[in-house]
Amino acid sequence: MNEENKLQVTITYGSTTTVFSGNPETVIVSVNQFLSKQIPSLNLAKKITLNYSVSELIDNFKEYIKLTEEGPRVWIPNRKLSDKDTICLQLITAKIGHMTGNLELPSLSLQDIQNSTNLKPKSISSRLSEVTKSGYVERDHTEQGTKYKITTQGIHWLCGVLEKKLGNVS
Repeated sequence: MNEENKLQVTITYGSTTTVFSGNPETVIVSVNQFLSKQIPSLNLAKKITLNYSVSELIDNFKEYIKLTEEGPRVWIPNRKLSDKDTICLQLITAKIGHMTGNLELPSLSLQDIQNSTNLKPKSISSRLSEVTKSGYVERDHTEQGTKYKITTQGIHWLCGVLEKKLGNVS
């Protein structure tokens, strides 16, 4: 294994210190196993915790989004989605873009959404109002204006919607 691609994690819990070293996938599995054994309550909390990693988001939405030169985009050739689904997918692309270091923020303005989806501003505004009331999207007031970001509940909801409509989301 190339030393540049090697991950080393040291964990000290109580009087126990353990070092995990190797490729990132192996190390994360080992760390999770260690923590589950050393702190059993973490295992219980894990059963009710929902937190999407960038790899889970990419796996769940790889059929519907692409990171392009122009930025993250909804990419569904030959398939029709509702405006609400398209807007939420675009917000997921922003979250993935942020998590992968391609975007500064995980949120988008109404103008950003319009530019990337070609939807009408009135439709975007109405749909954002609906998904915000449902808890699927959060509205942030920043110095640059109002921005919107997808919530964990929104990601979970959209996975279910796309699975029913298109049949490919995990």
